Amino acid sequence: MPIATLDVVVLDTPAPLALATFYQAILGGTVEQPADYWVELHGPGVKLAFQEAPDMVPPTWPSPDSSQQFHLDLNVPDLEAAESQVLALGARPLDTRPDRSFRVYADPSGHPFCLCRE
Repeated sequence: MPIATLDVVVLDTPAPLALATFYQAILGGTVEQPADYWVELHGPGVKLAFQEAPDMVPPTWPSPDSSQQFHLDLNVPDLEAAESQVLALGARPLDTRPDRSFRVYADPSGHPFCLCRE
């Protein structure tokens, strides 16, 4: 029997509403802002929250000296199409080698995430 169930994954960011809107454009769902410092994205099968952290230092990726802490893997049917869409939304490429089944980006706050071929 499990001890707990996962409720939400929370990302620190200097701009909670902007980052929630970024992920909403990728994942769909609805954005709710119950407090100035806290924004939630409710979507099919996922709940992400974005907590204001004005002094957040984004992880360095890849770096043997610094941990990426965690990242989100997002499945997509077409890597090329998804890549152009996330770049237009403000993502930054980190590792987009075309010979792989995934590509790595940073969201506007610097968190790494992967687009993975379904």
